[in-house]
Parts: sequence; C-alpha cells; structure tokens
Amino acid sequence: MKKKVLVTEPIPFHVKELLEREVEVELWEQADQMPRELLLKKITDKHGLITSKDQIDEELIKHAPVLEAVSNISVGYDNFDVQALKENNILATHTPYVLDETVADLIFGLIISTARRIPELDRYVKEGNWTHSIDTPMFGDNVHHKKLGIIGMGRIGEKVARRARLGFEMEVSYYNRNRKEEVETKYDVYYEDFQSLIATSDFILLMTPLTNETYHLIDKDAFENMKESCFFINASRGAVVNESALIAALEQKQIRGAGLDVFTQEPVDISNPLLKMNNVVTLPHVGSATAETRDEMKQFTAESMLKCLQGDKPESLIKELK
Repeated sequence: MKKKVLVTEPIPFHVKELLEREVEVELWEQADQMPRELLLKKITDKHGLITSKDQIDEELIKHAPVLEAVSNISVGYDNFDVQALKENNILATHTPYVLDETVADLIFGLIISTARRIPELDRYVKEGNWTHSIDTPMFGDNVHHKKLGIIGMGRIGEKVARRARLGFEMEVSYYNRNRKEEVETKYDVYYEDFQSLIATSDFILLMTPLTNETYHLIDKDAFENMKESCFFINASRGAVVNESALIAALEQKQIRGAGLDVFTQEPVDISNPLLKMNNVVTLPHVGSATAETRDEMKQFTAESMLKCLQGDKPESLIKELK
C-alpha cells in the first residue's frame, strides 16, 4: 500500500505526477492557506506533509501518529518546531540551493532601487510632477565602489557578494557566526566584527535566519551606530529586526533609507508607517518569486519528500536533524 502525502500548496502537474508514481497524494489547490482545523483533521493518516506556511508544532504532531516527514517549500523553516520534530523522529527538509541566484537578483534590485530612489521617482513621473529637470533634493546615491556589509554569509550572501565585487566593484565585508576563509579568498571579501560592520558600511544586508539568538538582532543600538548615509536591506525574516526601532531610525534620519522584502507581520498592515515613507522600498516577500524558481522549489521539495519516505536522508534535510 502506498504511503500518503498531504500537499497544502498548489503544485504543477508534473510535480503531482512525480509524487503519484510513489505515493498517494491529497492536494489543497487553493491559493489561501488551508484552515488549521482542516489541516489537523487531514493529517491524521498522512505519512508526509508538503507545505510552506503551516505551523509544524506539537499540536500538529499529536494529530499525526504516522507522520514521517515534512517538507517546506522555502529555505527558511521558522514555522517548524525543530525540537518537537526531533523528539518524534520526524524528518524535515527545506529548499536550499534552488533559489539562491534568484534571491540574490532581488536583493540587488532592492539595493539599486533604494539608493537610486527608483520607485519614488517612478511615482513622481506617473503623478505628473515631472515638469522640469530635477535638482539635488531628488538625487539618489551611487552603488558602485561603496561598502556593502553582509550580516549572515550563507549561500545567498555569497551570490550577492559576487555581484557586488564583480559587477559594482564594491568593497564587501561580512559578519558571520563562523568565519569562512574560503569565501574570503573566492570572492575577495573580508570578515569584520558586528559593531565595525554596522558602523562603517554604506549598505547593510541582513541575511541571517530567524532563531532565538537572532530575534531582534538589529535593534535601536544597531541603528544608532549606523552611518546617516547607510541603506538597510532586509531579505531574511522580519523579526530579526526590531521594526519599531527601524521606523524610529528612518523618522529620525539616523539612516538614509531601507529596502525590505520581509516584515514582522505578513502581509504587512496598511497602517504600518514604513508604507508611507518615500525612502523605503517595500516588497511582499517575493525573494524567490519567479515562475521558474518556484517550479524548481516544488520539484525539489517533492523529490526530498520521496527520499525521506523511502528511508533516505536527502541533502535538503534541515541541519538540526542531520
């Protein structure tokens, strides 16, 4: 008898076919998230769960007596209670590698859009305000030959560093829990302590995962120590930043601007002051959101799930469970 897998995300037909060759698939095909009560009801006889938004916690695990594996269609997995999964011998995977270049593209789009004020000037033209040549108050800032500080030099950070060094001849430093000398040699970047990076960078890119240790890593003190000309870019998770401190830093002109693909609350509330600031570029968490990449992520996730249910440990197993 085939094992059963619940998929709470729409998936392409070819991915569904791939799964159905090996397992029995129940698919939630709506764009809206499956209601929690329905998820808890449907998970009772499932051996596998493929998701991207659902909270995988002790409550769900109690409703899933035969669950063997969960797979997240995302690099991040802060929706997983890793300790509960570990205690119940449930494998968990995510999607490293697949989306690295795509997210790096978006990050550089945020850097350029924020520095050169592209969204703001786009509105300026479309609203009929371009009646004469613009002057200094509307000028942006250069990106090339500036200093980029990356907090969290993982795979995506490396891709951004390559773009920065080769494409824009930027100086690139990084702060990481562990120093990566091979990355320094490969991309001509250098390690720097957190406080020094914060104080000297023209652009600060936050790329750390959300953990208990990184929650509100960027706080009031961090913003106060940044250069007034600094642009802050966050493409990791919203809660790694104290959002109130970010808003205050922008209002008090402690930093020049920000480019954000993530927020503390998502979708972001329309009353959030960040949405009303011309010097903030706001995106709806779309780092990996190209048709090609999302397709690859879902294919990769399905392959990982099948390996788990066949008794293998795929390379995409989250590090805490390896």
